[in-house]
Amino acid sequence: MSQLFYLNECSSTNDEISKFLLYENSDFIGLHTFNQTKGRGQYGNVWTQTAGKNLAYTLAVNTQHILCSDFIFNYYTAIIVRDFLAKLADSDVRIKWPNDIILKGKKIVGILIEKKKINQNNYFIIGTGINILQDKFDEISNAGSLLTQTGVQFDLEEVAFNFHTYLSEKLKNIPSDQEILEVFNKSLFRKNEISVFEIGKQRQNGIIRYADEKGELWIELENDGLRPFYHKEVKLLY
Repeated sequence: MSQLFYLNECSSTNDEISKFLLYENSDFIGLHTFNQTKGRGQYGNVWTQTAGKNLAYTLAVNTQHILCSDFIFNYYTAIIVRDFLAKLADSDVRIKWPNDIILKGKKIVGILIEKKKINQNNYFIIGTGINILQDKFDEISNAGSLLTQTGVQFDLEEVAFNFHTYLSEKLKNIPSDQEILEVFNKSLFRKNEISVFEIGKQRQNGIIRYADEKGELWIELENDGLRPFYHKEVKLLY
């Protein structure tokens, strides 16, 4: 059963989604708002949105339908979001490891996936913040929106409904781990390009080579050779 709910305002759709999982067969339940006041990003980061300009959306998926590992599931979710945005923007869209979505060099989507037990059922709680109509980002120089990157004024409600439908359907038919890994690596932002990375307090040139099934990113560094990193161990500067 797939349903999409709406709140005029909420602190965090990831936190509020549990109120809508009322039935034993609750599955692919979506919640969205255009005014999220306390959004959260990966690893404790804050995701700030402007009211009435952007979409905060969460999908709850019962884990009994998901046979792949958590890392592979995260990759596949990023792929689905990337594909949806690429079709919407009619442009090449990339995944900045592990799961930020980049359109023409700017981050337009952040994804936060959590696992929660609600009413005796285990769920993946997939939270996404999509910048749609916001045109100013103050000091966040690497952020953008569908509007800033395409010049198109998208309809918020239409994007929310279509996104929920697309995400729900794609998660009902998950491909093999190998296929997911291949597509994820083909979509990686700045793969095989010389970039600057911050490791600890030091900066070093390096080249992203690939992401593996354990959630690690392998970077060929100028001074240290090919090394794997987990998120927060390395920062891509761009």
